[in-house]
Amino acid sequence: MKALTPREIVARLDRYIIGQADAKRAIAIAMRNRWRRRQLPPDLREEVAPKNIIMIGPTGVGKTEIARRMAALVGAPFIKVEATKYTEVGYVGRDVESIIRDLTELGVGMVRREAAQAVRPQAAEAAAERLLDILLPTGRWASARPKEEAGDDEQRRASREKLRQKLQAGLLEDRLVEVEVEEKVDLGLIGGPQQEELIGLQTMMERFMPPRRKARRAPVRDAREILIAQEADRLIDHAQVNAEALDRVQNLGVVFIDELDKITGADAKFGPDVSRQGVQRDLLPIVEGCTVGTRYGLVRTDHVLFIGAGAFTQAKPSDLMPELQGRFPIRVELKDLTAEEFVRILSEPDNALVKQQKAMLATEGVQAEFTEDGIRAVAEIAFRVNQRAQNIGARRLYTVMEKVVESVSFDAPDLPERERRVCIDAAFVRERLKSIIEDEDLAKYIL
Repeated sequence: MKALTPREIVARLDRYIIGQADAKRAIAIAMRNRWRRRQLPPDLREEVAPKNIIMIGPTGVGKTEIARRMAALVGAPFIKVEATKYTEVGYVGRDVESIIRDLTELGVGMVRREAAQAVRPQAAEAAAERLLDILLPTGRWASARPKEEAGDDEQRRASREKLRQKLQAGLLEDRLVEVEVEEKVDLGLIGGPQQEELIGLQTMMERFMPPRRKARRAPVRDAREILIAQEADRLIDHAQVNAEALDRVQNLGVVFIDELDKITGADAKFGPDVSRQGVQRDLLPIVEGCTVGTRYGLVRTDHVLFIGAGAFTQAKPSDLMPELQGRFPIRVELKDLTAEEFVRILSEPDNALVKQQKAMLATEGVQAEFTEDGIRAVAEIAFRVNQRAQNIGARRLYTVMEKVVESVSFDAPDLPERERRVCIDAAFVRERLKSIIEDEDLAKYIL
């Protein structure tokens, strides 16, 4: 875990997310507390439980993005689930444990990628040798006369060295070669009451049945990556990877439960709301702390951080079961975004929408320049549409921006040289959206 201070975490989040200071601070403290817990003596460490969080706020204000970015910052396995999914037919009882199984799969994948990256230089060297073997088969140099073998070996080494030089110079990238790839049957993520049986079946199949292989023709540039992945897989210690992943899931894992407000079922005593209460009862054990069987071993959820989120317009956190409420002691409210914050969202973050659009058009040789009044016009229109129609927060900016640049994006490959500089100012924005803005009913559908 990267030992970032709360202030550093907030500063990093500020690079991608505008506003919502209270939520960022709560998240930063929660993550720093996980690092602090790891510094404690073992007996005390086990007693310190994570302070789970409920984020309250409308859609599009940054709830998921704050949690996702935070997890990425510290290298924590992260999964987002919709609470309402478990009210559907077929999702009952222990199926909520699939959340932890899926989180474990993500954790193993994360650690495996890190391990593969660590051995990539050695894997690349081994892959290059295998490529040379494919490009220069041994059979071509087989000799029927023993006295010529020495000469053949020398000639083969010389040919191999020339081929190596061409390969390193990138002169063979388009040549087609044949490589073997493994086909694996994945049963571990199928939901349903038979989940544990399926995991056991897959583990047994992987242990006793060799993976199926098939030949695949690919250009050298693609074959190289396939071979590097295969060599890295041989080099990494899978037992160590799995052990590290289980430790990371149990001590750093983050589960983001969206639409938590939709499963309160506060008033009704029958019908769908009974199902919602049932989901709360099913969630309670994994939030309180239990042990879940996965294909990689047992996972304890005692120290997994759970973040619940919802608009809570029709319900309140106090409508949740008392036992579940007690497991979410931290409550933070995220506010509606203002037009001024929309302006900042469009231009300030590292992944700002304006920067994305400029980079995308630049791939076609089109130089787009967004003026300050153009950015403000996009922000104000998105803000007004949110007020008149359903408020979907910053997501509205994507819809408005796409309509603004639609014609330029369509014509970009065919624009003559003199028209490859585009100034997107307020007049340009209003002209592109004029007919939609004037027709309020149309705006609800288009924007």
